[in-house]
Amino acid sequence: MDDALIWLGAAAASTFVAALALTWLVRALAYRFGLVAPTRDDRWHKRPTALLGGIGIFVAFMVGCLLFLPDVPRVGAVLLGGTLLFGAGLWDDLRPMRPYVKLIIQVCAAALIVYLGLSLPWTDQDVLNNAITIFWLVGITNALNLLDNMDGLAGGIAIIASVAMAITFIVSGQINEAVIPVMLAGAVLGFLIFNRHPATIFMGDAGSMFLGVTLGSAALLSDYGRSRSLAAVLFTPVLILLIPIVDTALVAISRKSTGRSISQGGLDHASHRLVAMGLTEGRAVVTLYLLAAVSGVMALAVGALDQGLIWLIVPTFILGIVGFAFFLGQVVVHDEVQASVVDSRMMRVLSDLRGKRRIFEVLLDIALITLAYYGAYVLRYDGGIPQGQAELLGRTLPIVLIVEVVLLTLGGVYRTVWRYVGIGELVILGRSVAAGGLASAVVVILANPDIVVSRSVFVLQALLLVLLIGGSRLSYRVLRVMFERQRGPTADSTPVLIYGAGDGGELVVREILNNPGHRYSPIGFVDDDGRKTGKAIHGFRIFDSQEIPELMRRHGVTEILISTGQVSEGKLEALRSLGIRPRRVSIEFE
Repeated sequence: MDDALIWLGAAAASTFVAALALTWLVRALAYRFGLVAPTRDDRWHKRPTALLGGIGIFVAFMVGCLLFLPDVPRVGAVLLGGTLLFGAGLWDDLRPMRPYVKLIIQVCAAALIVYLGLSLPWTDQDVLNNAITIFWLVGITNALNLLDNMDGLAGGIAIIASVAMAITFIVSGQINEAVIPVMLAGAVLGFLIFNRHPATIFMGDAGSMFLGVTLGSAALLSDYGRSRSLAAVLFTPVLILLIPIVDTALVAISRKSTGRSISQGGLDHASHRLVAMGLTEGRAVVTLYLLAAVSGVMALAVGALDQGLIWLIVPTFILGIVGFAFFLGQVVVHDEVQASVVDSRMMRVLSDLRGKRRIFEVLLDIALITLAYYGAYVLRYDGGIPQGQAELLGRTLPIVLIVEVVLLTLGGVYRTVWRYVGIGELVILGRSVAAGGLASAVVVILANPDIVVSRSVFVLQALLLVLLIGGSRLSYRVLRVMFERQRGPTADSTPVLIYGAGDGGELVVREILNNPGHRYSPIGFVDDDGRKTGKAIHGFRIFDSQEIPELMRRHGVTEILISTGQVSEGKLEALRSLGIRPRRVSIEFE
């Protein structure tokens, strides 16, 4: 194994060095001959940037194949498909093709790969498997292509996916196959040196289409977990490439809802929405890197976990990523503000659906009820659900879904504004879930008098459901607060202190955070109660009133918001004498 790892390391190093040198050369030639991407309103880069970086990636990878690639069955399909789409992408970079022409070429390349023997073994029907595989390859190719929307993003995600894929090969004993993603990672890393922010060269369609089809087809070589479970066969390739898939879905829905073509460029990707939420470009890219890395770890876990746990954990994780994408989908970006409104009825319906969070909540809860019910059986029977109980689970799931969705509705869960979730809302949720669990148990037991129904399943299901639904709702508030903090003050925001670290002060700081239009940047609280000094409210520290002069000097504070009516006029005069302007904040009823 040590010799194999050294060999793999040498392969990665060779493609890295080759890509480093080739990308440097291609960049120089691109600038010399004017082969650059000009700035445009629908593109992220702010200055003309060299194109054709994909040449460095492709040639370096092929050099590595000549030097290190052993005789691997069906590897020719991977190389041929990658070469075909590299050529098509290079032509498109030099002389742009119509989107439908690129799609036809992608379908032909995918069909050729399938013809040469690679397919996803998801069903026992070869024809269906082949159709799914063609859709998979075309989808992943376009996903990587669309993901190439911010400096270093597509390259970094490709490296993470390649490393995860290489580990699955190594764990499965497929050392020869592992050299493919290893060399790919090395080649992309060499290119990424020049593509990180601020990028001086782009990979172009030649690089993104090559990477997409190569990653998608290389995943078909893996035997990881196939001997253990169907879940590993289904989930491993999807998890490795989950972030490009979800980003593509987000963009497709976003553009359809505003009447734009999916192939049209734009600033509506997950990365752009993260920046709109307040992250810097670098942090937005790193955030997506981290999500891709976690997804890769999940892919590795699939081969080691019991099948029962896989079907519980992986769908929950995927739902979490989809929920995060839905959260980002509500962020209004420049493209959507500028998009023309299409008058067709379908476009109006799609646009209207974007605002109907309740529809998403109900669909999400249906999935969570299913997961909780299944998870309760997994926990009750330690992962090995007996055949009879598995049949009972499948037969009674529709009953449980109907009963619990109805009781969640009657209990007021879907009338709650979860943006302002508090203890009262959680009580409503707990009460509704408990009622649903009790009613489900009664109905299932009465409907199956001849079968032993475990009562503890419904207790476990209720506990899991509270955690899942409560977590899903709370996560939106947590994410919103996190990104509001990341956004930070605007250039014209006024640094301000809040006098009074009580209920009124908490209300004031929450109002400032929720409404940037106030143009205030809270520095912290000031309170005369020494017992509160050093503590924090919503992350803002509570200072002693004696520290006001130092805070004014350090942060340039010129205003202090008075949140309590217990501050005397004498105290206000003392504040004015310090050179700070006190402003009373109050709620009035007329």
